Amino acid sequence: MKTLAPRLIFAALLLVPFGFGSQFLVNLAMLTAMSALLGQAWNIAGGFGGLTSFGHTVFFGLGAYAAAILATRYGVSAWFALPVAFALGGAVGAVIGFASFRAGLRGSYFALVTLAFAEAFRVLATASEFTRGGQGINVSLDLGLANFQFADRRATYAVIVALLLLAMAVAAWLRRSRFGAQLMAVRENEDAAAALGIDIVFTKTAAFSLSGGFAALGGVVYCQTYLFVDPLIAFGVERSVEMLLVAMIGGAGTVWGPVLGALALHLVADTARSFIATPGFAPMLYGVMLLVIVGLLPGGVASLGARWRRA
Repeated sequence: MKTLAPRLIFAALLLVPFGFGSQFLVNLAMLTAMSALLGQAWNIAGGFGGLTSFGHTVFFGLGAYAAAILATRYGVSAWFALPVAFALGGAVGAVIGFASFRAGLRGSYFALVTLAFAEAFRVLATASEFTRGGQGINVSLDLGLANFQFADRRATYAVIVALLLLAMAVAAWLRRSRFGAQLMAVRENEDAAAALGIDIVFTKTAAFSLSGGFAALGGVVYCQTYLFVDPLIAFGVERSVEMLLVAMIGGAGTVWGPVLGALALHLVADTARSFIATPGFAPMLYGVMLLVIVGLLPGGVASLGARWRRA
């Protein structure tokens, strides 16, 4: 019963947008689900593997540009862009991860390297004619299931939820699988894990690659929802910060953490924006929330359940 209750609550929350016609509620649910998906993507590497990345927006941007370029230059449906983006995000994640981990980078050094890669991709996208530089790419509006464009945002929400559930299934697999156990052993103590015979470089690279693939899926959905992508949207550091915050606030290294973090972040931030429209207020609020969580709940919102059970 204890494990069934949160699942029932989660299922009820997922179905709420389908029971109401309010576009505000549907948009809020869609943005929350998108944040949860991206947070879960970051969590696969940063939470379970301890691979703190400040540049995960690289993969989001690659997915968004892949969908935009395939649609505008080659007339390819975004449905096909999903597996392409996943493979592209995974491949770039493998290259970045292997180069970094082979060089022995870890902790803050690795975090800074990922941030540098994100900035490098932003500069390349701005300078390249293939991505239309700073003008960005507009995707034509052509509503229909075949084009991955929906008049009703609830359909888009359903797609995001399906991808989120897939990412959560991978997170649950990591908690039970041999690979997941090796990854968490590397997170806790690399030297001890290496002494046990775990291939450190392969394990970390595989986790970072898998994480990159899921983040790229979020980019595809974003592109097909808003029909525009430019270097700042695709590779701006704000997206990376949001992914990290969602996982940390909810509970890094847990299956439900990114979902809880996305709910907390959007409920608090979007409610506050209704009363305070001052520019820069949202980032400040995010910082305050992170400080409160780190100080009072180091394990994130997800750790509240364990505390209540002990009490």
